[in-house]
Amino acid sequence: MKLLVGLGNPGDRYAGNRHNIGAMAIEAIHRRHGFSPWRRRFQGEASEGSLGRERAILLKPTTYMNDSGRAVAEAQRFYKLTLADIVVFHDELDLPPAKVRTKLGGGIAGHNGLRSISAHCGNDYWRVRLGIGHPGDKALVHDYVLNDFAKSERPWVEAVADAVADFAELIAAGDEGTFQNRVHLALDAKGFANPKRPGKPES
Repeated sequence: MKLLVGLGNPGDRYAGNRHNIGAMAIEAIHRRHGFSPWRRRFQGEASEGSLGRERAILLKPTTYMNDSGRAVAEAQRFYKLTLADIVVFHDELDLPPAKVRTKLGGGIAGHNGLRSISAHCGNDYWRVRLGIGHPGDKALVHDYVLNDFAKSERPWVEAVADAVADFAELIAAGDEGTFQNRVHLALDAKGFANPKRPGKPES
């Protein structure tokens, strides 16, 4: 069994934020693969289903980003999962927009959601890093991630979520390298290999 976690902040106010692209990816997997309806569990919203031959649980913590680890740890304990069974989808400032990379363990790069998960569960879980680009100034990061994607960014955001959903079975099967490569090729084919970087966050 795999636990796929989409990081973000709960509620309509945050739904379109750059910080919520992980939750957007999980929602795309949910739609594409016929998972059960969302229900309140594990201090979040959870859904059960299958990705290929692998049973999977989708989880969107509703604890706010900096407490995501409480929800993930609760689900991990319930299903008796190892860290290698956990895949966390999250926004990544250090990757250009529409770049997707997989990684096992490693640093948290100042990401409060990853910091919380590592504190509650340990660090050696899989991450799917969804690039959102950097605003260019560290002082702008907070407002940048908590602003909605600009209208001009939405096509590549939707393409990333679709590609992640298309190849989610590979993640569930433990073939993270092929997943990363297939997603890259799909985005390249759609012309999103180098989307325009966003400018100053919208007010």
